[in-house]
Amino acid sequence: MPQSTSSDNPSPQFGRQKPRRLRAVAVIPTLFTLGNLVCGFAAIHYAAKPIGPSAFLGWSTLTIAGSLVFLGMFFDGIDGLAARLTKSASGFGAQLDSMADMVTFGAAPAFMMLRLVSSYYGGEHYTGILGPDADNIYAKLMWAIAAIYICCAALRLARFNVEVTSTAAQDHRYFRGLPTPGAAGAVASLTLLHQHLLVITYGNDAPDGFGRSSSLLIPLVTILCALAMVSRLRYAHAFNRWFRGKRDFGWLIRVILPLAFLPFWFQETTALLFTFYALSGPLGKVWSAFPRRSTLAAVNKSNEA
Repeated sequence: MPQSTSSDNPSPQFGRQKPRRLRAVAVIPTLFTLGNLVCGFAAIHYAAKPIGPSAFLGWSTLTIAGSLVFLGMFFDGIDGLAARLTKSASGFGAQLDSMADMVTFGAAPAFMMLRLVSSYYGGEHYTGILGPDADNIYAKLMWAIAAIYICCAALRLARFNVEVTSTAAQDHRYFRGLPTPGAAGAVASLTLLHQHLLVITYGNDAPDGFGRSSSLLIPLVTILCALAMVSRLRYAHAFNRWFRGKRDFGWLIRVILPLAFLPFWFQETTALLFTFYALSGPLGKVWSAFPRRSTLAAVNKSNEA
């Protein structure tokens, strides 16, 4: 009789494994995660529309899209909290969260950037989206920046899932690379600020070329955030690093002041906060390169002895 080959009798190590069945799903955290996903999808929907007033409070379509990205951040933060409170954190929830984040913090901000730039550089009465099939290098470059941002967001989320397996708070005080919500917040907040200044602050009295020239800042921020996501720069986990545990009174004042500005200057405050957070990684790297004064004093003292 002919001997059986390895393909006839696969070994347990390399053979086809029996798929595991998901028996239960945590309802509340899953609903919050799906809420994040829907916010991202809705943000893309509104960003796809020609920029202009909408039926919702007369807001610009891009303003609604940016606001939905921030609403997605709320759901993204609350689903993890709900999972910890109900003790229902699972691998399923982590994977679903990454998929939702890819839409809300990956695809939506990149598409918003393209929609904004397309309205100024696509020609008169242009309602489409700049892409690689355009007849000018600038349009191709803008599409490439959006594509790079999406790829970096996917790489950032996949790396996080592989490298971080613990759900303990002490293991989540810092991130390696700019988190996708932080990158999306920087792009979305500056887009919101652009629309606010153009529509509300200036209106018909906007300086000539203001909207067109200021829109060039958004692609620059987008590509810088993309590179920061795949870097090894250290970023603080905002909640675990700054809001857990006891803090002194001075720290409380520093936190309350930005919150006090939010109701009155929401667009300006959020743009400053997210820009500062995106810059905190490289600034922290530069700061750590300089020896501390106490270390220098100790070295000088030992040399004198």
